[in-house]
Parts: sequence; structure tokens; C-alpha cells
Amino acid sequence: MTPVSYGDIFRILTPETILEVVSLLVLFVDLAWLRRASQAVRMRTASLLGAFGSLLSLLWLLPNHAAISAMGGALVSDTTVAALQAGILGLTVLVLLLGIRERFSRNPGEYVALVLLATTGMLLVAAARDLLLIFVSLELLSLSLYVLAAFAKARAASAESALKYYLFGGISAAFMLFGFSYLYGLAGTTYLPAIAARLSQLPLSPIELVAFVLVAVGLGFKVAAAPFHLWAPDTYAGAPAPVAALIASGSKVASFAVLIAVTAALVPAWGWTAALLCMAAASILLGNLSALVQTSVRRILACSAIAHAGYMLLGIAAHTTASNQAVLVYALTYALTTVGAFAVVALVERSTGSDRLDAFAGLSARSPLVAATLLVFLLSLAGIPPLVGFWVKFQLFAAVLQAPAATGWGLGMVVLAIAGSAVSLYYYLQVLKRAYVTASADSSPIDVTPLESFLLVLLAAAVLVLGLFPGLISGFFAMF
Repeated sequence: MTPVSYGDIFRILTPETILEVVSLLVLFVDLAWLRRASQAVRMRTASLLGAFGSLLSLLWLLPNHAAISAMGGALVSDTTVAALQAGILGLTVLVLLLGIRERFSRNPGEYVALVLLATTGMLLVAAARDLLLIFVSLELLSLSLYVLAAFAKARAASAESALKYYLFGGISAAFMLFGFSYLYGLAGTTYLPAIAARLSQLPLSPIELVAFVLVAVGLGFKVAAAPFHLWAPDTYAGAPAPVAALIASGSKVASFAVLIAVTAALVPAWGWTAALLCMAAASILLGNLSALVQTSVRRILACSAIAHAGYMLLGIAAHTTASNQAVLVYALTYALTTVGAFAVVALVERSTGSDRLDAFAGLSARSPLVAATLLVFLLSLAGIPPLVGFWVKFQLFAAVLQAPAATGWGLGMVVLAIAGSAVSLYYYLQVLKRAYVTASADSSPIDVTPLESFLLVLLAAAVLVLGLFPGLISGFFAMF
């Protein structure tokens, strides 16, 4: 038996340890020192402390370091994992800073601590290569998000969305755990590379197919892929805006990271590839078509998230080094853009009390800056050049077409994905039409703080610059 190196474990888990310590500090400061302070002061202090802790974890990841593993390979740290974790931490910083003025909870310390716990789960998921560790990490992430989705206690929609999220999540976790147990029974190990080696030596059996279906159900829920997507529109619509942004960004990056790791063990079997392709096609069709009839911008973003999950599933099904890299880049840039879109939705909601399409009427007159950033975010999500959304889609579809495994289905699925992207442009333009063409009876300006303006401009500039210079994305991964 290989001896356990606690030094390697600590090195790999240092970012998570920092987050845990800061989450306890946030609770202590909020409950012990600021209990009698105003709600605004408590939320600002907790958010800034949480953002500071996330930045500390991010700084730990920045120096170049050699690839290491611990616990027999169950935990790994390499350049790709470090880049994903850095992206997740950056998204958490943005979510916390953009939510500084939110007043949906009387317990800001608990809110920020749960955000940090959810982020810890995301980091662990990205580094895990063992079925048990993957399951525990996903549950830490999921349980934190279930509670966060219900944090707006004054809104019935928040409690309803959290309940649906929890019920669907609990059922999907049970399916996934059953699937993992069957894989363990077939391979005699929970270590993913060992599972891959064992399954490649075994003939395809009914138990293996059942395991594939069960795991696909569990992981399909995590990435909001059809037909396991029913929780997404209600959760995106009912959860507090910063929480919805976290679910749509960091959680999705972590979930696709673990889906790639699991696929590496299961892809030799045609049944797993078929399951991925079925989910991809259903997600592209249902996500884009259901968005056409939505009147809530939050629900439009939720349906859009389902469609984008379908695009990324194509890259995972192709399963080459290039397609997996393209999926991770797509997930990170999509998450960055979605955080910006939800930030604009939060500002409009705070001003009008609604996220319906009509609430965005006259936005360009009320706040030209906010409207301009919304234009950048939505056109990038639609895949319009020269924004980053176009380039990541191009790279993803090109990687799928070049994959040997996609010889029989690649062209047809890419054509479907391009058609879905064309449909998505229509419903994104419906939002922009309200913002730039439709007049509003309310001409009062949108209340935006300098910090919010700076973050919106920063996000929009990142989306534009990464589109004009896509090589910067490769440079980001090369930093680690």
C-alpha cells in the first residue's frame, strides 16, 4: 500500500482550507462584533471578507507548481485543475462583490459563509478523481446551494425554488450513488483511472448499461441537461440573484470538470457516448425552444443555460484532449458572461421590482452603461463575433468535427447546435429590443454604485478582449 503523504494532501487542499478558515471568520465577525450594526454594514463587511478569502486562495494557486496527487490519486493538482479552481474563485469574488447591496437576508454572515462552503465543494470537485470523493464534494456543493436558494425568506418564490431544487437534487444524488456503486461492483475500485482500465477489459453487460444511465441522470442534473433540467427555470427565477449567478457559473464549471473526469473512465463503452449525445440533443432543442415563450429574463437565462449545456456535452462526447480543453474554456467564459448578465438583471430588479421583459424597457435611456454591458453579454451568449462567445463555440465545434469518435454523428450534431445558436439570437434580441427600442413610462435612472459600474465594465471588457485576442485564454491556463 502506498503511504499517505499528508504534505501533498495539505498542498492540494490549501485553497479549500483558506476558504474554510475565512468562512468561520465571517461568522465570528458578523455574529460577535456586528450583530447590532445595520444590515448594510453587515452585508458589506461579510461580502468583502468573503471576497478577500477567495482572493487569498486564488493567490495561492498562481505560482507555477508541478503536478502532484495524493490519497492514491484520488486528489490531483495540475495546471488544468489549478486553472479551473482559479476561475471558480474569480467567479466567487465577482458574485460576492456584485451582491454587496443585496438585502434579501437578515443573516449576511451565514449567506457569505455558505457561498464559501459551496465554493469549497466546487474546488474539491475539480480536483477529485475518486467516486466517493466526487460524491461527497458534490453533496457539499449541492447542500450549500439548496440552502442559499431559499435565503430570500420574504419571497415565496425563493422557498418554492429551493424546495424543487432540493427534491430533484436528492433524487438525482440517489441515482448517481447507485450508479457509482454498480461501477464499483464491476471494477472493484472507486479510483477513476482504475475503473477505466477494468471496464476496457470487460464485455459490455446490462449492469454496466444500467450504471451508465444512473450516473448520467445524476450528472445530467448537475449540469442542467435535458431531460433532467426541470429544476433550472424555477431555481434561476426564485433564488436571490447572486445565488442564481453562482449556480449558473461556478457550479456549472465544477460540474463539467467532474463530468469530463468521469467520462475518461466510461467513454470506451458506446452506451456512455450514446447517453451523452441524447442529453446534448435534448438540451439544445428543449433549451432553445422553451426560451422562446418566456417572459422572465431569469427564465430566459435558465433555458439558455440548458442549451449551452447541450453544446458542451458534444465536446465531452467527442472526448479528445482538444475537445475537453474546449469544453473547459467554454464553461469558464460562459460563466463569466452569465455572471455579468445576472448582475444586470439584479440592478433592473432592484429598480423596478421585476425581471420580466417589460421591466427592461427604456434601459438604454435610464442607464446607457448598464444597457451597453447587457448588449455585450447577451450577444456573446448568442455567439456573435468578435465577442468571446463566438470563438469558444467555434473552437468547440471544430474540435468535435475533428474527433475520431465523432465520425458518425459529429456533423449532424454540430449542425443542430448551430441551428440552436441561431434560434437563441432571437430570444436574446427580444431582451435587447426592450432595452434599446421600447420606451418606458419610468424615466428615472437606474441606481448603480461606482463598484457595480466598475465590475460591469470589467466583465464586458473581458468578454470583448478575450474575443478579440482568444490566445489570452490559453495564456490563462499557462499561468498555472
